[in-house]
Amino acid sequence: MAIDENKEMNEETVKTAAVEGDNLSEEASTSAPEAHAEEAVETEADRIAELEKELEQKEDKYLRLLSDFENFKRRSAAEMQASEKYRSQKLMVELLPVLDNFGRAFDAEVTSEDAIALKKGMEMISRSFRSALEKEGLEEIETEGKEFDPNFHHAVMQGQDDSKPSNTILEELQKGYMLKDRILRPSMVKVNE
Repeated sequence: MAIDENKEMNEETVKTAAVEGDNLSEEASTSAPEAHAEEAVETEADRIAELEKELEQKEDKYLRLLSDFENFKRRSAAEMQASEKYRSQKLMVELLPVLDNFGRAFDAEVTSEDAIALKKGMEMISRSFRSALEKEGLEEIETEGKEFDPNFHHAVMQGQDDSKPSNTILEELQKGYMLKDRILRPSMVKVNE
């Protein structure tokens, strides 16, 4: 009987050990997934934060590019508008000496009938030429009797006239012209001291 008792005790010990081992393995298996789950949650949270940061950077980059593109469109439109507005500027500058020469020709005294007829023909040509230039936006800068303005006038001489206020233009030496609101050539003037 002692052998049977020992055998029974051994079986009980084995059963108890098996149950305890099962309990330990269950505890280990339940704590391991919890640890893995916590790590997975932390990893997912980090990944989400990383992706949100990346998305924010991409959105910022997109908004900057969009802003740059809008600025480019505005500049291009302004440049095209200015180009259209002042398209004839280069030609106008080239033609200003022609206007000066017409003025000099009209200042010349003529006595013969042929010269008078020629002068009248030149005046007609000059009027139509000036009219065409004015349609494109050419304007003469007013000078005589006006106050000197360095934005529109270039003072090359000074004079003394007590009947006029100081800094008044006494004489125009060369006509100045504007194209719309841009100065092509300032007027050369004589200014009262």
